[in-house]
Amino acid sequence: MTENNSNTRIEAIEDTNFSYDGYEVVRGEYFAHLYEPSITFNGCKVYLNAACIKRFPDIDYVQILINSEEKKLAVRPCQEDAKDSFLWCTPKRKPKQITCRVFFAKIVHLLDWNPDYRYKLLGKLIKSGNEYLFIFDLTATEIYQKTIQEGEKPKASRTPVFPAHWQNQFGLPVEEHRKQLQVNIFNGYTVFGIKDKTRTNQEQQNPITQPEEI
Repeated sequence: MTENNSNTRIEAIEDTNFSYDGYEVVRGEYFAHLYEPSITFNGCKVYLNAACIKRFPDIDYVQILINSEEKKLAVRPCQEDAKDSFLWCTPKRKPKQITCRVFFAKIVHLLDWNPDYRYKLLGKLIKSGNEYLFIFDLTATEIYQKTIQEGEKPKASRTPVFPAHWQNQFGLPVEEHRKQLQVNIFNGYTVFGIKDKTRTNQEQQNPITQPEEI
């Protein structure tokens, strides 16, 4: 018999021989994530999804920051008059697709992406000092390829493929996963979650695929 943090007693079998050796933490990208923050690059445009916008109901403008060495992208809420800010939503607070030909080209070059594909990245809302911002790992992408049939316009697949090195794994080993979290903490980042009251139960090479949620 064990107790959790709320002092509720939980029936469980005691197993002193259990070890995390051999276990991998399954990547979040493999699950449905309609309500998770994401950013998408497609056709010289970039946009953040509704989940990002809902977390900042009073914010209309943001800035994008890039760490080229660590391959990380940050989105920081800001005021309209802040230098390099842009409007990230429509008047009805829907995601707004931003045309960004030069930025798109630089990202494609940095990451060796195919400019004809759509790339979607999951992110986390973090707190660093007194600031809240979204952080995205540019190396952990869902890639939506486009198919071309004679006489028809190119069609984007609704089934993503993932990086080739994910092919033979579910995720990172438990200890490596724990160390990555420790690195984030040492960098002064704290992962911050906001409960969404409207949330419901709906929720290139050697590719791993899964259907995209609508």
